[in-house]
Amino acid sequence: MPLQEDPPPPDVEGWLVRVRAGDQSAARQLVDHLYPQVIRIVRARRPRRMAEEDLAQDIFLKMFTRLDQYQGQVPLAHWVSRIAVTTCIDALRAQRRRPELRWADLSETEADTLDAVITREDAVDAADALAAHELVHKLLDQLSAKDRLVLQMLDLEQKTLLEIRDLTGWSISLIKVRAFRARRKLQKLFQQLKLQEHS
Repeated sequence: MPLQEDPPPPDVEGWLVRVRAGDQSAARQLVDHLYPQVIRIVRARRPRRMAEEDLAQDIFLKMFTRLDQYQGQVPLAHWVSRIAVTTCIDALRAQRRRPELRWADLSETEADTLDAVITREDAVDAADALAAHELVHKLLDQLSAKDRLVLQMLDLEQKTLLEIRDLTGWSISLIKVRAFRARRKLQKLFQQLKLQEHS
């Protein structure tokens, strides 16, 4: 049985030249090539009320309208990642800010989970993991888009500082400061919920 050869690497540079010349089929090939990366970013960072396909389309629209700004100094995938992250941050900002989270807003399971975290030293039961996940996201929704993004990437997605720098364009010191402040805000929100529960 003959060995199968690896497929040739994608001709991103060739596609770019053809796209700039108005070739629609090259544009489709470029979108097909970048789509998995863009949709991963969108799924991790989109506002809950926004369809992921709408956000992905917005990202590709921005990519094509700004293509003349792409100088090739970084790989195209990195450049598009930054557009995707920035677009997600903008969408989070545009989403109407939710009112302050109150104890009464929590489901019974979320309230029980938070109560368990507050009153017990031992870990929350595995059956309550989904409620804990939802609770974390409700608390994160109270933060600004950039604060939420930095905590999501660092703590939930376990990205390194270098990966976050590459995705956002922020300096490492800015990422550290933003994460520190965001954690303090999150802790303050958590304390406010504790006070409401005991009042």
